[in-house]
Amino acid sequence: MSFAAGGSPFSDLGRPPLNERALRRALLTPGALWRRLEVRAETGSTNADVAAAARDDEPEGLIVVAERQVAGRGRLGRTWESPARAGLSLSVLLRPNVPDEARGWAAVPTAAYGWLPLLAGVALCASVHRVTGLDASLKWPNDLLVPVGAGEGKTAGILAEGVSGAVVMGVGLNVSLRADELPDRPTGPPATSLVLAGAPDADREPLLKAFLRSFADWYARWREAGGDAAASGLREAYRDSCGTIGKRVRVLLPDGSEVSGFVTGVDDDARLLVRTPAGDRPLAAGDVVHLR
Repeated sequence: MSFAAGGSPFSDLGRPPLNERALRRALLTPGALWRRLEVRAETGSTNADVAAAARDDEPEGLIVVAERQVAGRGRLGRTWESPARAGLSLSVLLRPNVPDEARGWAAVPTAAYGWLPLLAGVALCASVHRVTGLDASLKWPNDLLVPVGAGEGKTAGILAEGVSGAVVMGVGLNVSLRADELPDRPTGPPATSLVLAGAPDADREPLLKAFLRSFADWYARWREAGGDAAASGLREAYRDSCGTIGKRVRVLLPDGSEVSGFVTGVDDDARLLVRTPAGDRPLAAGDVVHLR
């Protein structure tokens, strides 16, 4: 791994580099979902890297992790740059449309793919809590929140993209970012990091391994159930992890309009159900603001 572009891996001793060899030994085991892992010193976007691999017919199970990401992509076309080794920036390649005879998995209907970012959220939320002890929760559809003072802050985002029949799942988690390194967030909860929220250390490898193992476990359950979120237990797990359900919210829709109401749950297609005077309205996309 070359660090010419991002500086020495030990230029900040509080942010050691990931051990690619150890991660491969831990994650690329016989029969595992994960089959190839690359740790890159710097890249523009891990999602773009994995998307290129998908277009080149890379099989399911690729993981690309960047020590520094300079053109990360989020929802609604947003971009950001992450400091070197201050967080986890990774993307994985999934092919739920391809049957896997060895595992007994049939192809999953495309209509069920909306659950994949929520599946990633459930895995990430549980992993952060297990490794750090922080009481993390999810804000629909793709934010991980942790307690900060009397409120909550965003420490991770998730982005799923369809590419040539495959699904590219990206995760960006702020681990050791300092206050002056956090991005501005004009709407929603302020950005924070696990360390700022009180995590005892900034060791990224246990977080990465816990997340990828939890993700693989939930993905297997979901595939075995044919993409049925209820039958796999994913829908219940998401309800238990989601802090948006049961709150009054304002949702900023992609067309510029807004919807306000009380969130009653998510439907079979992973859409948010917001109770309005006209009845429950399912929303497939939007920026959610939790109201007090």
